[in-house]
Amino acid sequence: MATVKGVSAFSAEQEAQALRKAMKGLGTDEDAIIESLTKLNVSQRQQVLITYKSTIGRDLIDDLKSELSGNFERVIIGLMTPTTMYDVHELRRALKGAGTDEGCLIEILASRTNEEIRHINQNYKLQYGSTLEDDIVSDTSSMFRRVLVSLSTGNRDEGTFVDEALAQQDAQCLYEAGEKRWGTDEVQFMSILCTRNRCHLLRVFDVYRAIANKDITDSIKSEMSGDLEDALLAVVKCLRNKPAYFAERLYKSMKGLGTDDSTLIRVMVSRAEIDMLHIRREFLAMYGKSLHSFIKGDCSGDYRKVLLRLCGGED
Repeated sequence: MATVKGVSAFSAEQEAQALRKAMKGLGTDEDAIIESLTKLNVSQRQQVLITYKSTIGRDLIDDLKSELSGNFERVIIGLMTPTTMYDVHELRRALKGAGTDEGCLIEILASRTNEEIRHINQNYKLQYGSTLEDDIVSDTSSMFRRVLVSLSTGNRDEGTFVDEALAQQDAQCLYEAGEKRWGTDEVQFMSILCTRNRCHLLRVFDVYRAIANKDITDSIKSEMSGDLEDALLAVVKCLRNKPAYFAERLYKSMKGLGTDDSTLIRVMVSRAEIDMLHIRREFLAMYGKSLHSFIKGDCSGDYRKVLLRLCGGED
């Protein structure tokens, strides 16, 4: 599943010295930095961070920031950040940066597990003094805000029980909340899509198709618009096939003119140790080209090199 697994025979001290050597004196050995950090996993990188400070007396993050720049620096600093804190930083940037990055908020809140969301909430509050919910409320509005607040509670039922009668009822509710009426009862969509367990909802979607004669995603597209539509579609896609959702995020970040580097970096950094192999497989199946070839054609230099290492092989 993962492309970055870490190494078994591992000396934090050796890696720390190698990184120092790569940055010391004139010029920077970017290849050595890429080599070192992409072979280690996130917990091993944290050990190197501590060892670097204790054996060299300098801060590794500060050194990397002063030596590197641009998107390459963003990837490397992302790799050096503990998983939860990486999400926390991204959410904060999405809320408090220049303009709101709705896509980032949706992607993280729709795809992380309850436990991950709980850790994000705890760390967000510790880091910034305000809660994630407060910042979502102050930075977004209307029904989109309510969906994000709901997702940020990390309170989805994580069981596997499918209540057949309730599945029929939920599907009917969704139909009556959207396709069957003039206007849309968005609260019904939110409360069913954001709280029921995955197995139950997959059953609901099947029943819905039979009742409405169309897929739930088509109804969401025709009944909603803008950020709310994007958020609910992301929820459905993540429930159905999370790697396919991320494959689509990557594809959209690179296709056409220009690159959405924030999304590309975040997905590559945050999924390399989780499901990158599955994402690659879905990418190839969905778009007929490998993720590797897309990155190769879209990025350049050290930025391209490090992303290709996170991608793993060519499919």
